[in-house]
Amino acid sequence: MENIENFWKNVLQTRVIYTALVIVISLLLYKLVQNIINKSEKNSTSKLLKSNKGKTYLKLIRSIIRNVFIVITIFIILQVNGVDISSMLAGVGVLGVIFGLAVQDFLKDVIRGSTILSDEYFQVGDIIKYKDMEGKVMVIGLKTTKIMDLKTGDVVSIANRNIEEVKLSSKLVYVRAPLPYDIPRIKSKEVANEIEEKLKRNNNVESSRYLGVAELADSSIQHLFEVTCNPQFKLQVRRDSLDTILDVLDENGICVPFNQIDVHNIIK
Repeated sequence: MENIENFWKNVLQTRVIYTALVIVISLLLYKLVQNIINKSEKNSTSKLLKSNKGKTYLKLIRSIIRNVFIVITIFIILQVNGVDISSMLAGVGVLGVIFGLAVQDFLKDVIRGSTILSDEYFQVGDIIKYKDMEGKVMVIGLKTTKIMDLKTGDVVSIANRNIEEVKLSSKLVYVRAPLPYDIPRIKSKEVANEIEEKLKRNNNVESSRYLGVAELADSSIQHLFEVTCNPQFKLQVRRDSLDTILDVLDENGICVPFNQIDVHNIIK
């Protein structure tokens, strides 16, 4: 019984106190370093630090500093509590391999996130395509990039390691005007030119261009138009363009062609 009491006295008087001191000192030093970084960021006039790229790099530095403090604090606490650190360090090679396998996806995300910023692959505000989704870049982080789906408004996180699957959206929108076969060629060109001019007047449209005949379809001649706009407004611009085409066809007394089937009844 006496031995147990002596053991707890030693623990309370030495190891617990030293452990608490190590944690407190580590936290104070960490806060001090973070305050220095925050003040430097606040007082800096550098455009790089104020940019999204600079903010992301600062976030990376903060993350590294935090992890370094955690690791060093853990090692000191173990040493204070009588754990032989040297024997632990001897096995760092094996542990490093295991740890590397466990966090390889995390490291890929961080490396890719840095690549996105350094190479300016895309930036906040750009419209990108990922698989079947097209969205606006809201946040570029170290691990993930958050985009807002233009169709649904949902915010989706994409792992940065999947950057190869991401494409920058084009400013071009292609729409077709179906004109009947029985309209004279001169008349169809006049209608196409009229559509081109009216497409330019739509909201958010930068320019429009008539490209010519795209296809000789079953029931109509498909005339192709190229419309340029901010990728953010592509869906609405497409809808407005189709409305404009229908309006021009209606003004010219042209009905939108539809598929027809001719049935021949042969009487013997």
